[in-house]
Amino acid sequence: MPKIKPAKGAPYARILGVGGYRPTRVVPNEVILERIDSSDEWIRSRSGIETRHWASPEETVAAMSVEASGKAIAGAGIDASQIGAVVVSTVSHFSQTPAIATEIADRLGTNKAAAFDISAGCAGFGYGLTLAKGMVVEGSAEYVLVIGVERLSDLTDLEDRATAFLFGDGAGAVVVGPSQEPAIGPTVWGSEGDKAQTIKQTVSWDRFHTGDVSELPVDSEGNIKFPAITQEGQAVFRWAVFEMAKVAQQALDAAGISSDDLDVFIPHQANVRIIDSMVKTLKLPEHVTVARDIRTTGNTSAASIPLAMERLLATGEAKSGDTALVIGFGAGLVYAATVVTLP
Repeated sequence: MPKIKPAKGAPYARILGVGGYRPTRVVPNEVILERIDSSDEWIRSRSGIETRHWASPEETVAAMSVEASGKAIAGAGIDASQIGAVVVSTVSHFSQTPAIATEIADRLGTNKAAAFDISAGCAGFGYGLTLAKGMVVEGSAEYVLVIGVERLSDLTDLEDRATAFLFGDGAGAVVVGPSQEPAIGPTVWGSEGDKAQTIKQTVSWDRFHTGDVSELPVDSEGNIKFPAITQEGQAVFRWAVFEMAKVAQQALDAAGISSDDLDVFIPHQANVRIIDSMVKTLKLPEHVTVARDIRTTGNTSAASIPLAMERLLATGEAKSGDTALVIGFGAGLVYAATVVTLP
């Protein structure tokens, strides 16, 4: 029986470059308050959000991804033709097929890179990063582009007081490539499908396919509402604060480090209160820089971690070589946490 030739990949993988794109339109809370009965103070106290970015018709999922990816590729010091795989995490690309990753790979000028989309909500970047690490070490791609991108303004019910203020648009990307030393730790990930109803789409697409519109939600003017994201806020908050702090600690343990060894904490930008509670539960030292990009970017789901990472590096709040704990969590309910060395 013939023996299968072993794969020849890199000994380890690391993030080599990061890039982000935020739409040009900045939307303050005052715009959100035109449609809901609330206040700027209430929104800030509940979420920490002051502004968010909403995409124009021209700022498509593909267009934002290409912009963010170009920066990540340049930061990695490679050419797009060297990218062997493109992994895109998104829930706001509305064509069932083909994957938007294929269009992005082509527009970037990759050399027929493998390309596919994943749907893992706000944990999508962590899922993609784990897949990329595996490809680099296994040898199926020398460089992998991981993109988190969302146009959540398309999935926002502006009359829903619980969620109208939460979501923003944007794209974040990283290039993962070979390393001679560990720079992406073991991933602690999983799902709790029994809690899937706590974050969900209001109406499934098949309701439109059947033509049965009798029970579809309508807005204040009687028009049928486009499907939107809804959530049970308190249930999600409790799960994120208590359960995800445990997962974050497991990721530290898996990497063989303690919170004292951390330089940076980059959690999914879901809510400032969740972030602050996790910092307290994890007992992070004062020297650890904590990403709170949500204040001016909103919740961008799969894009939130790379966008926050890019901003921390751009502002100098974090630097190349820093040790960072990243954790994403969201619809599914799914989660993924790991420790990385910043590019």
